[in-house]
Amino acid sequence: MTDKPIRVGFIGLNPGVHWAATAHIPALKALPDDYEVVGVANTSLASANKTADAFCLPHAFENAQALVDSPEVDLVVVTVKVPHHHELVTAALNAGKHVYCEWPLGNGLAEARELAGLAEAKGVVAAVGTQMRVAPEVEYLRQLIADGYVGEVLSTTLVGSGGQWGGEADAAHAYLYDRNNGATLLSIPLAHTLAGMHDVLGGFRDFSSNMILRRKTAHITDTGETIPVTTHDQILVQGSLESGAAFSIHYRGGLSRGTNLLWEINGTDGDLQVTGATGHAQMAQLSIRGANGEAHELAPLTPPASAYEGWPDNPVARNVARLYALIAGDIRSGTRTAPSFRDAVALHEMIDAIERSAARSESK
Repeated sequence: MTDKPIRVGFIGLNPGVHWAATAHIPALKALPDDYEVVGVANTSLASANKTADAFCLPHAFENAQALVDSPEVDLVVVTVKVPHHHELVTAALNAGKHVYCEWPLGNGLAEARELAGLAEAKGVVAAVGTQMRVAPEVEYLRQLIADGYVGEVLSTTLVGSGGQWGGEADAAHAYLYDRNNGATLLSIPLAHTLAGMHDVLGGFRDFSSNMILRRKTAHITDTGETIPVTTHDQILVQGSLESGAAFSIHYRGGLSRGTNLLWEINGTDGDLQVTGATGHAQMAQLSIRGANGEAHELAPLTPPASAYEGWPDNPVARNVARLYALIAGDIRSGTRTAPSFRDAVALHEMIDAIERSAARSESK
């Protein structure tokens, strides 16, 4: 690959407050030497034309197949709903394109494994959007733990709120309440946070889980209808990490009037506390406090200023931009530093294991 900008084609980009427009476009603008957004394919040509006009893109493709087949596109970015990931990512990989797919990679473990195998067979860069892993605060936490800030880790506790999966939603997010769509409290906010937690503390050794459905219906605010809810709104997991440390997790649907993200790490020599405004830790501004040694009260701990220099101020765009930077390096140099489809499979396996443990608990 030359040093020319990598040409990006989006499947699922709309102007306004949609995810790709608010996270991906600002992220790519922060990397002008690496990327150029050249085209879009949406559910209709009219929609693609509207988006191309809004973002001044040279190409509005008639459909996704036309985009992945275009010689004008180097990297295909898939930012549509989860049930469509498998079909669209498969098409892009079969066209020999590099791919950035939003998390979850597939609607379940089997789809993720198939896509990872295909990506490896094609030899392309295939990255998944688990961007909490590259957040400056998570990298700083990992270094604090490695440097022995808390000594030996004894336990960790994680509590978070999903925002969605509460008592109401708008029509655009109603699909989240049907577990068959693969976009659940477990698979989105908790899984994103687990990816970061894994990088800091390592994986699970053994655990048990419970998944509870408390709200059986949800009110759709812009249509007035009431829909059935089949996805769990309370997830509890506890056990031990590979290091032997104890862990406990509780994620709940909706938002709390109190705590919406609290992650504590307790060790023989110190303690760390991470907080944020939402359980979607991948897009929250994370705050870290800690104390060790003779200190008795937590005090703010901040990553070095250099960790933020040159990146967007907004944590949503900043974390996505940092992931895009890794992808650019991988495409240009043949490395594999960005979160890969194989990494996505490992996270899907963790989700699957939590679901199977919960199913065993329910059957007792």
